[in-house]
Order: sequence, then structure tokens, then C-alpha cells
Amino acid sequence: MTRFDHRKYTPIVAINKPDRRWPNNVITETPEWCSVDLRDGNQALIDPMTPPQKLEMFEMLVAVGFKQIEVGFPAASQTDFDFVRKLIVEDRIPEDVTIQVLTQAREELITRSYEALRGVRKAIVHVYNSTSTVQREQVFKLSKQEIKQIAVNGAAWVKKEAEKQPDTEWQFQYSPESFTGTEIDYAVEVCNAVVDVWQPSPDKKIILNLPATVEVATPNVYADQIEWFCDHIQKRDSVVVSLHTHNDRGCGVAASELGVLAGADRVEGTLLGNGERTGNMDIVTMAMNLYSAGVDPKLDLSIMDRIINVVEKCTQLKVHPRHPYAGELVFAAFSGSHQDAINKCLALYEEGQTWEVAYLPIDPRDVGRNYQEVIRINSQSGKGGVAYVLEQEHGIKMPRWLQVDFSSVVQREAEVTEAEVSAEQIIGLFESTYLNSNQSMRLNGYQVSRTDGIDKFDATLVRNGDDLLLSGTGRGVLEAFMSALSEQLERELVIIEYNEHTLGHHDGSEAMAYVQISIDSKRVCGAGRSRDILGATLAAILNAVARA
Repeated sequence: MTRFDHRKYTPIVAINKPDRRWPNNVITETPEWCSVDLRDGNQALIDPMTPPQKLEMFEMLVAVGFKQIEVGFPAASQTDFDFVRKLIVEDRIPEDVTIQVLTQAREELITRSYEALRGVRKAIVHVYNSTSTVQREQVFKLSKQEIKQIAVNGAAWVKKEAEKQPDTEWQFQYSPESFTGTEIDYAVEVCNAVVDVWQPSPDKKIILNLPATVEVATPNVYADQIEWFCDHIQKRDSVVVSLHTHNDRGCGVAASELGVLAGADRVEGTLLGNGERTGNMDIVTMAMNLYSAGVDPKLDLSIMDRIINVVEKCTQLKVHPRHPYAGELVFAAFSGSHQDAINKCLALYEEGQTWEVAYLPIDPRDVGRNYQEVIRINSQSGKGGVAYVLEQEHGIKMPRWLQVDFSSVVQREAEVTEAEVSAEQIIGLFESTYLNSNQSMRLNGYQVSRTDGIDKFDATLVRNGDDLLLSGTGRGVLEAFMSALSEQLERELVIIEYNEHTLGHHDGSEAMAYVQISIDSKRVCGAGRSRDILGATLAAILNAVARA
């Protein structure tokens, strides 16, 4: 029998809940957020944060806008104890921010936690014990009644210690750890016993936090559990139902979103999902999901680069380049068809409109990124992406036919280098391909005259160091020039396509011209840049001829 044997695992069991309401709900208000980066996220690190790193992380969380921050487990760690004291003694906690500490439901640990919090203006004391079937039966070997009594005792000790510090505004929080592995009716029974001890009211609510300590089912099952819990808990109007999902199945964000649909009021998580095993619920992702749906997340995530910098520095964990909303490459399109669609949508978008741009769920500028980062060029890129980069970086607006021609040049470069092609490389390729060809062929002065509607073009053409006289006539300067050039080179030259524009918006701006000409029935492209449109066009024609 193979070691990779699915039969050892228990199938997911759905809750029999035909009256479920959450699938029809929509999130229209952001939940309360609580960051657990400094506790849950910190304990998951190979090298826990140093005190300076913890302080930097705390200050960044405040800057982002968190109003509730779990700052540690002071009864279990002297480092955490000292950090909590530092925040309080040095008055580093803003008046609108509430710190939270975690403790097991043990009297000596609860007492120690209150010692750490002495003198704080307001705080959440978060007490927990595990209630799951596997923990009861295999780890603690205790009955349901004995496990419930641990929770009741812990709640009583939390209440007693709070009464000793009446000047602090206390809020109590209880977690039945491994809630998702606990029989739902028993989880409610334990939480109701805690409610009986704390006796909350609508103006003095408690928090009941329901952790998916290990994610073991699909998010819809978690949502059913949350909705069932909300329907059966006592004093629902006096209880803040909180979520704490983990990401073992890769569904931490989805589980929290569905849990909020099911009636939860509050969400705990970490920035960018750091946590044990596969991580905690990623608050950045969930908050940005709300933002992209037109819901104010009540967090300032416009400073995304600062968030990433601090998180990477303090956790020593790199953010994945494809991480939702935050990764270096999330707004980068390499596919040619994607680049073309983005380019067209951005050209139509005007400030103040509803954001509807293909392949971009949000405006990159909202999180401090630039449009230039949207399109990155490699061997799979297309003409639209190359054109976008040139226009954004250098104001060069290639016509469609030139985009088609130039995209193959860039693609060959990417295939040769086997790497991404930078904006600097792209402009270098453009100039060497289309702008600098006339080094072997240039005009050394020209003169235009008109008689009876016919233009006459006379010039000296320098070709490979030799001076050649040009003279031709036509209905317009370009036709006269092409006639003169055709006669001198003894080739049939015809202009097929022609476009021009200025490179700026003031009188001194240079002009750009693009041409596609036929030389003995072979098409070739060229570009020219000059102080005036005619000079740019003549240069573009000579560049195309020189390329041929």
C-alpha cells in the first residue's frame, strides 16, 4: 500500500442547516479588525522579533489604522511582559487604540497578565482553552464538563483581576481554541457558560472569538458554524462575535469573508498572512478585497510599500512576488493579449470614473504603485505592452503598424537574453532600430520651392560619406522628396503609412514621425525626431531606407 493514502483521513461533514442565510448576504460594512502580528505572528517566527522590531511593527500598525492590536502573551514571556510595560509606561498607545493580551485560562497566568497591564487606559484581556474533541480525548483526557469548568474558572479569574484595577476600561475576550474541531452545540454551551460569568450588556460587550485553529474544512462549513453559533449564543446583542482563521487549506481569507457574511462582527489576522504553518488570515488581502468592492476597509493600505518593508524587516520573511495586492508582480502583465487589453482600457479611463480596467481589479496607484509597473516585458509579451512602456516612459506613441513591427524586435531580445526586458532596454532597441539608421544616410541641407502648385525638392544627400545631389517634384514636399530619392537610389519608393505627434505640450517640444514605406514592394519601418514635423518625417524616411 502506498504511503500517500487518502483513506486515513476523515471526509468533511457539512452541517445540516437548510435555513442558512449567509449565501444571500453581501458585505457592505467592514468588520472590526484586530492585528495579531505581535503575538500570533511573532510566535510563528524562527527568530522572534526583538524589542525594537516589535516597537517598529506596533507603530506601523497604528499608522495603518488598527484600533485593536494584540501585543503579546506577557505571562508566558518576559520579553512580551517588558514590551507591554514599555508601551504603557512610555505612553506609546494612542487614545483610540486598544491593546490586547493573550493568556491561558490559568489563575497565575491571568494574574501575571494584569500585572503587565497595570496603568493602561483600556485593554482587552483574551483568555482561552481548547475545547476540541481530539484535545479533550487525547491531549487533556478530560470530560466535556471538566473542559467547560476550565473556561468558567478562567472567566471568573479574568473578572476578579479586572475589579482590582477599576480605573482601566476593560473588555473581556474568550476563545474556545480549535472551535472548528469542537461539536458546535458544545462550543455554544461552553461560551454560554462564560457569558453567564461575565454578564455583558449592549453597552459593555464581550468578545467571543471562534478560531479555525487548524483549518480542516471548506469555508462554507465554517460559515455554517458561525451562523449557527450566532443564532444560539446567549445575549447576542451584548456579544462581539470574532473570527480567527488560519490558512492550512489555503482558504483563510475566504473563511473569514464567509464568516462575516454569516454574522461575525470582528476579524483577527496578520498583515500579509504571517503565522504558524501556512499562516494566519491575511488582513491586507481581505481588506483590499472589500476596498475593491467599494467598501471602506477603515485601514490605510495606500502605504503598501512601507507595510511590506516593515513586515519583511521585522519578520525576516520575504513577501511573495505574486502575493495579492502587495506582491512586486501583482500588477505586472507579461501576456501580450493582457498587455494589449490593459493598454486600451487605460487609454479610455478618466479620473472620477468607475474603475473598469481589464486584468486589474484595482487602480495600482491606490496602493502606491505606478502604471509603469503594470506592464513588464518578456518573451511572451505583445505589442500593446511594448507600446505602453514607450508611451509612459518616453512619450513615444507608436501607431499600430509600428507596434506590430517593433514587438518582434523586443521578443527576439527577450529570447536571446532569457530575461525580462527593462524600459531602458526597450527605448535603446527602439532608437537603434528606427532612429539611428540614418547615420549612413542623411541630408546636408535642403530647399523647397513651389510653382503652380507643384513642389520642387533639392538637397544634398550624404550616403556613406559621399555627397549625392537630390532633386525631385511632386504634389507636396513628401512626394517631391520621395521622387528625388527614388531617382537617386534607382529604387521604387512609396509611403504606405505615416503618423506624427509632438513629444510635449509646449512650443519647443520636439516632433516624432513614423513611416512605413515600400521599397521595391518590400515594406520597412522607420522613425525620426526633429525640432519640426517636416524634419522628423524626412529623417524617418531616410531611417527606413537605410534599414532596407
